[in-house]
Amino acid sequence: MTKYLKVFDIALQNTFVYRWNFLLRSLFGLVPLAGTIYIWGAIFHERQAAIGVYDYSSMIFYFMLIIVAESLITPTEDEWQIAADIRDGQLNSFLTKPIDYLVYRLSLFAGYRLLYTVVTLPFILLIFWMLREHITLPAHGITWLYTVISLGLAAILQFLIAYSLAMFAFWILEISTIVFILYSFEYFLSGQLFPLDIMPAWFQRFLDFLPFKYELYFPIAVFLEKMKPALLLQGFLFQIAWVAILYGIARLLWRRGLRKYSAVGG
Repeated sequence: MTKYLKVFDIALQNTFVYRWNFLLRSLFGLVPLAGTIYIWGAIFHERQAAIGVYDYSSMIFYFMLIIVAESLITPTEDEWQIAADIRDGQLNSFLTKPIDYLVYRLSLFAGYRLLYTVVTLPFILLIFWMLREHITLPAHGITWLYTVISLGLAAILQFLIAYSLAMFAFWILEISTIVFILYSFEYFLSGQLFPLDIMPAWFQRFLDFLPFKYELYFPIAVFLEKMKPALLLQGFLFQIAWVAILYGIARLLWRRGLRKYSAVGG
């Protein structure tokens, strides 16, 4: 583990070098929240009624939590960096060393997300203070622990999706088409665009069996205490199952990809 802790430390140092990039990215990342507030404000003003289980304040709080969750767990260009390692021959330096490439990338991902969160935290706290009238904290202390666990699993889930997508670089030169197609589904089906529980019941049941729901919506629903114990347990089991499935897929694609890999460059 020592070498991976060193990789984690290197990731912190590299990210700190580009802290202004992360700072500006975090500031611009708050712009959609402002637009969301005005859009949903207009919708609720027109309807003069709740949408599903959401009133105006709970809807705004939901999207505030989306901003926090994205800053904590969403990979930033990891799939492009991994694909570049494969395409440019940089993978050569890892194949001759006792380093597990998946764990190496996971260590970098953890370092990036930790420092990105630290850099953006002051701005997030400022936004939360400005919109404090919309905030409703969990009524039970155990909910905080459940939220941390679900966020940790969601982070691993998102990383494994990005890693698996990058593995296609063993077979095709440019993975952007595959990435954009999958991320388009992810944007709509992960709860990033709208809360999934305002959708029809049959559609929600369909999403239970896809990984997208457990990337963002599920951790936020846990924090908002919207799930009964049975549904909460079911959600954790599905989340763990998808982590295991995607881990297996990532390992399989890596082994198959190495058979196609040409050690050129690097």
